[in-house]
Amino acid sequence: MPTRAEIRDALRRSHEQLFTHFRALTPEELECPCTENEFPGGLPWRPKDHLAHLAFIERQFQGMIRRTIEGDPDPLGFNTRIGTTKRDEVLAWVHRQNQAYAKEHADDSLEEIFADLSATRQQSLELLEQLTDEQLAQPVPGAPWADGTIGGVLITNATHATIHTSWTEEGLHRQAEQGTRGLNRGSVSR
Repeated sequence: MPTRAEIRDALRRSHEQLFTHFRALTPEELECPCTENEFPGGLPWRPKDHLAHLAFIERQFQGMIRRTIEGDPDPLGFNTRIGTTKRDEVLAWVHRQNQAYAKEHADDSLEEIFADLSATRQQSLELLEQLTDEQLAQPVPGAPWADGTIGGVLITNATHATIHTSWTEEGLHRQAEQGTRGLNRGSVSR
């Protein structure tokens, strides 16, 4: 299990790196579709979509942690929300939720997204400080992230940001190599 200091440092460092990376993108790059959508028929994601998604997921993790502390036997909520823990059905539900959030926040400005991310990260850091060492080591039932503990779920926010940053970099690089300004977005609206 990661220590409190390791979690705090990883969350702060990833937040700084995330902001540095996305602030360096041009307005055109932020709007450029760069990765395929996991939701069938959904529009490709832009860097802005990836960025907004990170705040959404971090809040979901905060909820899972709180439900674990409260003794909820299903803190991930898959049985409660969708009635199953079957991997393919859970992934389909997760992709649907991600797409709905991306669509809802498609027109948010970069500064609005950064403000949401900052507020969400601050809430995670505050939650970290409220937790005892025993709670940080407590398993989150069903959690596949890191070591499956509350501390592991918290630190996963840092690695999640790194993964999405990498995907946007790769996607934008691919677009530049192809000499296009985006994937075929079709006529479907966000």
